[in-house]
Amino acid sequence: MDHSTAPVLDALTAYREQRQLPFTPPGHKQGRGADPRVRAVLGDTLFGADVLAVSGLDDRTTSHGIVERAEALMADAVGAEHTFFSTCGSSLSVKAAMLSAAGPHQKLLVGRDAHKSVVSGLILAGIRPVWVDPRWDPELHLAHPPGPEAFRAAFEEHPDARGALVTSPTPYGTCADVAAVARVCHDRGVPLIVDEAWGAHLPFHPDLPAWAMDAGADVCVTSVHKMGSGLEQGSVFHLQGDLITPETLAARADLLDTTSPSVLLYAALDGWRRQMVEQGRELLGEALSRAHRVRAAVEEIEGLHVNGRDDFCGEARAFDMDPLQVFIDLGEVKFSGYDAADWMRRNHRVNLHVCDHRRVSAQLTHADDDTTAGRLLDGLRDLVDHADELPPAPDIRVPAPGDIRLRQATLPRDAFFGEVEQVPAEQAVGRVCAEMLTPYPPGIPAALPGELLDQAVVDYLRTGVEAGMLVPDAADGTLGTLRVSVHDAGAD
Repeated sequence: MDHSTAPVLDALTAYREQRQLPFTPPGHKQGRGADPRVRAVLGDTLFGADVLAVSGLDDRTTSHGIVERAEALMADAVGAEHTFFSTCGSSLSVKAAMLSAAGPHQKLLVGRDAHKSVVSGLILAGIRPVWVDPRWDPELHLAHPPGPEAFRAAFEEHPDARGALVTSPTPYGTCADVAAVARVCHDRGVPLIVDEAWGAHLPFHPDLPAWAMDAGADVCVTSVHKMGSGLEQGSVFHLQGDLITPETLAARADLLDTTSPSVLLYAALDGWRRQMVEQGRELLGEALSRAHRVRAAVEEIEGLHVNGRDDFCGEARAFDMDPLQVFIDLGEVKFSGYDAADWMRRNHRVNLHVCDHRRVSAQLTHADDDTTAGRLLDGLRDLVDHADELPPAPDIRVPAPGDIRLRQATLPRDAFFGEVEQVPAEQAVGRVCAEMLTPYPPGIPAALPGELLDQAVVDYLRTGVEAGMLVPDAADGTLGTLRVSVHDAGAD
C-alpha cells in the first residue's frame, strides 16, 4: 500500500481548496463564529480543520471511503487484518472489544490490574469477571501483568469463560508474555484481548517489546495519544484471526461510539501512521538512545535509582519492559512521589507522569530531544539538592499481597446499579463496595463494585489520600465515607 498518502489529511486539504460552504454542524462554521479570544489561543487552523465527518469530509459509512482507506493503511502499517479508529479513547475501544468476546452474565478472564475502563465495561455489559491475579512484587509494592500459568489455572477452574483480557504494557511499562497467554487462550478456542493503551509505538522498532498482534492476540487496543502523535482521545483497535469477526467488533463499537466523530482526531491518527512508516524506526531509535542516556544520568544523582530490568523483569515478575517509561525510585531520599511531583511542577514547570508513594516517572517519546531531557535532569538534580524542603514520606499502609486482593461478592453491575448508601469509612469494612476507588495515576482500581472491602484496603486508600493520592472516581474524594451496597449480597 502507498503509505506516502494520508487520506484524511488529503481530504481536508481538498475541502479547503474547494472552498466548501457548510450549512451543517459544527456551529462555529470553520471558526467564523468562534470568539476571537478562543481563536487566539486555539488558532484558526484548528477551527478550519474541525469539519463534519458525515456530509462534510467523510466517514466509513459513506461512499468516498476516506476513513476506511485510512484504517486499512493503519492495519497494513502494523500487520493487523483490520483496524478501527476511535475518537473516544481506548476507554471506548476496550469496551467494544470486551462486548465482542462476552455478553451479559458470561465469564471473561481479566487481569486484576486492569484499567478502570475495563471495569466500566463489566458494569455496562453485565459480564461476570474471573479475576486473574497479577504478579505482585512485595518489595517494590508493584503489580506486574499476570503470567500464562495464572490464566491457565483460571481457565481450568472456569472452562466456560469466553476469553481473556490482559493489560500490557502496564502504566509502569511492564509487559506480559502475550504470546504465551495467547496460546493458552487459543488452545481453548477463545480470543485474547490486549489492552495495549501504552504500546502504540511498539510495532515500529525491533528493540521495543513485542506488540500484541505479532504475539498472537486477537484484539489489541491502543491509545495513539499516549505514546504516539495522536491528539488526546485518539485510539485504534486492531483485529486478526477468526475468533471475533470484524462485523461483530464494528457493531459493538457502534453501540458506544459517538455519532459526531472528530475529524481532527482522525487526521492526527492518519498522519501519525504515515510518520511511523516513513520515519518510525529512526525516531524511536533516537528515543531509545536518549532514554538510555537519561537513565544513566539519573542513576548518577545521589539518592535516586532508576528501575530497570533487574528490578522489574525476571522470575515471578514482568516478562519484559518498555525502557521509554523511566521510573525513579525515591526510597533513599525519604520523600514521597506525590510531593516530588508537586515540587517539580511548582519549581521547574516539569510535569512528571505516574507518581506513587515511592516513585515518580518520566515518559519519554520520539518527541523528546536533548533540551527536554536536560530540563528533566536539571529539575531532578535540584529536587535532590532541596530534599530538606520536602516532608518525610508519610506512612501509607500498602497492603500485603494477600490483603490487597478483595473477594468478588457480587457482579460489578449489580453492586453499581443496586441500592446503595454512604457510610463512614470505618463502617465500610466487611461491606460490598458499590463504587470504583481508583488511585490516579495510574488508574487501576484498588476496589471495585461488588468486592468485599477489608480493613487493609480501606487503610491503604485513606492513608494514601492523606499523603496526596488522588482518587477521582470516589463519591467522597476525601474517603471519609464510602459507597456500599445496602443489600450486601454474597457477603459473609
